[in-house]
Amino acid sequence: MTRKLVVFAAVLLLGTLVTLNAQQQKGGFTGPGLKAISVKEAKTLKDDTPVLLQGKILRSLGNEKYLFSDNSETITIEIDDKLWGDLSVSENDKVEISGEVDKERFSKVEIEVNGIRKL
Repeated sequence: MTRKLVVFAAVLLLGTLVTLNAQQQKGGFTGPGLKAISVKEAKTLKDDTPVLLQGKILRSLGNEKYLFSDNSETITIEIDDKLWGDLSVSENDKVEISGEVDKERFSKVEIEVNGIRKL
């Protein structure tokens, strides 16, 4: 009876350790990511090209659109209200945004933001 109890305890402990290890492992691809580029460069890229920009949000333009600047140029960015979470940003805060180039007709270029963080 004691041997069965020891084996049961060992199996239970091993199962617990495997479960804890699996819960601690998070993530996905960890290789090289996007390198930050300038707004000026972003404006020359093709539609749907992923971009990473660093700069400041100068002001709201309404309807989830904002004027963004990185000192090279300005560009309109679109940030879905859900992306903000509890992040608060002023025109004095430097931020990093990731997103995609969104080229409209008549050469209008915007950035559709997928993520934002304060630097």
